[in-house]
Amino acid sequence: MSRPWWLSLFLLTLPMGLVASTDPGKNELTMELRTFKTINTTSSNVKQCLWFAMQEYNKESEDKYIFMVTRVLRAQLRVTYCLEYIIDVEIVRSNCKKISSNNENCAIQRNSKLEKRVSCTFFMEALPWNGEFNLIEKECKDV
Repeated sequence: MSRPWWLSLFLLTLPMGLVASTDPGKNELTMELRTFKTINTTSSNVKQCLWFAMQEYNKESEDKYIFMVTRVLRAQLRVTYCLEYIIDVEIVRSNCKKISSNNENCAIQRNSKLEKRVSCTFFMEALPWNGEFNLIEKECKDV
């Protein structure tokens, strides 16, 4: 069975036509660096991250009292293999001691000798849908 000569010629010239018709300017590889974007500080993921970060902060702190968040100053998100957050907060010493089992009713420490304010930046990785949170770095300084 023989093929018509024009079909063979067409099949031979098709790849050349395709290569010649590509525009090299449109085939450039563009890489976008993933940057942090400011997000709403009241989002549920930010709240979960802060809850975890404060658990870690209070665990590592040598203070006798628990610290709690009073203000979320800024939250930023970057999507990589997980969700990465940078969260800037102001925290204060509460009136609850660490040994207390009831930490839900803590209030800001009003005793002038015990009052303390700290500004912190937490860098976290999270997979909130799996309940996975990891505090990568924290930087805190007294205000």
